[in-house]
Amino acid sequence: MAQWQHLLRLNLLQGHLSDLYETKFPRYIRHSLCVCIESQDWDLAAVNESKASACFQVLLEYLGEQWNRSVQENNVLQAPDFPGMRDYLMKHFKDEPQKLAIILSECLKEEKKVLALVSEKQGCSSPAVDQKWRDLDGLVTELKRQMAEVKKETKSLEVLHENLDYIQKTWLGKVQQNTRLPQSHAVNEECVKHTNFIIQTKEVLLQQIVNILKQAEQIVTVLTDVQLPEWKRRQQMACIGCPVDTCLDHLQKWFTTVAEVLLQIRQQLQKLQEQNNKYNYSDGFTLPVGEIETFALSLLTKLLANSLVVEKQPIMTNLPQRPLILKTEVRFTATVRFLSNLPEFKYLLKVKPIFDKDVEEARTVKGFRHFDFSRDNSKVLDVDTPSGGLVAEFAHMSLKQNKARNKGSSESRITEELHIIKFVMVFQHAGLDCTIEVSSLPVIVISSTSQVSSAWASIMWCNMLSTSEAMNLSLFADPPPLTWQQVSKLLSWQFLSTGQRELDENQLFMLRDKFVDDPEGLVQWSKFSKNDSNWVWIDGILDLIRKHLVDLWREGYIMGFVSRERTRLLMQDKPTGTFLLRFSESNKEGAITFSWVEVCNCEAQVHAVEPYTKKELLAMPLPDIIYLYSLKGQGDKFRNPLIYLYPDIPKDTAFGPYYKASATMISKKEISGVPTPPHSPYEAQEMHVDTDQDMNVEIDQFFSDILNLPGSLALWTTYEETEPV
Repeated sequence: MAQWQHLLRLNLLQGHLSDLYETKFPRYIRHSLCVCIESQDWDLAAVNESKASACFQVLLEYLGEQWNRSVQENNVLQAPDFPGMRDYLMKHFKDEPQKLAIILSECLKEEKKVLALVSEKQGCSSPAVDQKWRDLDGLVTELKRQMAEVKKETKSLEVLHENLDYIQKTWLGKVQQNTRLPQSHAVNEECVKHTNFIIQTKEVLLQQIVNILKQAEQIVTVLTDVQLPEWKRRQQMACIGCPVDTCLDHLQKWFTTVAEVLLQIRQQLQKLQEQNNKYNYSDGFTLPVGEIETFALSLLTKLLANSLVVEKQPIMTNLPQRPLILKTEVRFTATVRFLSNLPEFKYLLKVKPIFDKDVEEARTVKGFRHFDFSRDNSKVLDVDTPSGGLVAEFAHMSLKQNKARNKGSSESRITEELHIIKFVMVFQHAGLDCTIEVSSLPVIVISSTSQVSSAWASIMWCNMLSTSEAMNLSLFADPPPLTWQQVSKLLSWQFLSTGQRELDENQLFMLRDKFVDDPEGLVQWSKFSKNDSNWVWIDGILDLIRKHLVDLWREGYIMGFVSRERTRLLMQDKPTGTFLLRFSESNKEGAITFSWVEVCNCEAQVHAVEPYTKKELLAMPLPDIIYLYSLKGQGDKFRNPLIYLYPDIPKDTAFGPYYKASATMISKKEISGVPTPPHSPYEAQEMHVDTDQDMNVEIDQFFSDILNLPGSLALWTTYEETEPV
């Protein structure tokens, strides 16, 4: 479970891993069975058939146990579709359990690679941060210890009251029964001693409670004004690709412990008040419970008001790498968590999402679009498995445009128009009645998939600029610039999340010249995203990597961002046959080319091939293109001019693991024309243009949305099997 939860916390289930689970194994099953899956040795099972059968049987038994538990707890509707998962596993792996073992072994290894890479990039966490967390953890632990002492003292005080009451009433009874019994000075003196000791104990106990509340006040301030805003900022950065830890475990532990202490203080104060009312000795001591109760209630209110957080920001299931972009009539999900995770809150708290609640721009900005949810999405907070948090997952949200209130909006306006979703909860417990709200990060609602790239540029810009919780939804009316340092981080994160490798200093140096034309090193929004922008070019390359070049980019075999001039400089001292891979600077949809050097008469000549686009890479992978590439030289002899990947890696060492068996069986295609570089070692196939392309895209999105629903495994299988080849 630790591995899967770590991936979730770091927001790493995207890019390569997302593609892996789309093609190899249902992510829904991996999530629901993470405990059981990670407890088995799938590496051994992948090479041992009997072990594979045993592991497969363990999975089936685990599914049966979970299903029976759901039935016993009367939680069948809200629980995962365990019978559907079992049917899927039986249908695909009953006769081939070793096939399942091979798949899971590969998936787990890839997960470990991603985690190792991110750990390397993040480095060790800051010692100052670690120390700050340890200090806070110590304070919370001490607070809990002191509360336990107060409970013990309250119980002891109850015993003192009972003892005094017994002495007084017993002696009074004896006096009433025997009027000749003389008044005992010793008994009265003992009662006075008991009374004074009780008063002293009350005073000490109340002072202990006040001290606890003062410490709790400091901790609540740190939690709500420091730790929580820092976590929200980390989540912002994670949404736009930064590999940061967004785990809520520490915060949940601290919020829960402090909330529990504050509730227990109210309970102890109530007990003290009850004791005072029950044992009224006219001792002249006034119990100041009211003031202390008010203090405790104010702290509890502040803590609970900040306990509701958006754990997973709104995201469309068919666009997992780009959260906060929503499309009308397309399903998206979001998850909220209540950090004060006390058992008494389970099934008590109901959360309702409201779109653009209290948004001033909706009333004042001309052309601002209005949207409504397609259905009532209210959810009751429940304990999530396996994380154990008190959460509400909104898995079936979608938006419809309220056209009666809209007056039209331009294309550019759509991708710069910011909205929010507020999650509202009415809290009623233990005499406390309040409304708790939390907002999502700003979202952009698009009407066409062609707007995704521009919308993502806006999401990145907005979250890089906004560091406070009060988001400026009118940001793009006059967008402030970013520094190149900020933009370089943004760009690097995109390549890390897409291809598991960041941009290096040389790559960023080349990109800086394309984005920065300001003497102060600022990047203007118009330079970044408007019209025929550099971002469109970058995004095309990201799509190219995601679809065709993930492995080569991750291994560092693609230099990528290097100009023609720098290519010549790099190659001038290299032996014949040295080549490098770089992205085309002219193709805005993403294309890659390779340049190689030939040394003739002690003079280095650099040649470059015409760029390969996504269409051509779909027909033949780049490693096979490199393997099959050949030129006709003198004497009608054919040779492959590509020998060493820059700086000096033998071609087959770098690309050999990615050659397809079919490619190594094909004869090198005869291509003439030296030194004029050819375009491609294969002929492009004729493409038939579908005039109903947009309609097909809409249909594909609809089916993809349905097939990604939890519990749709059987439907997914049927759809895959009936899809035309």
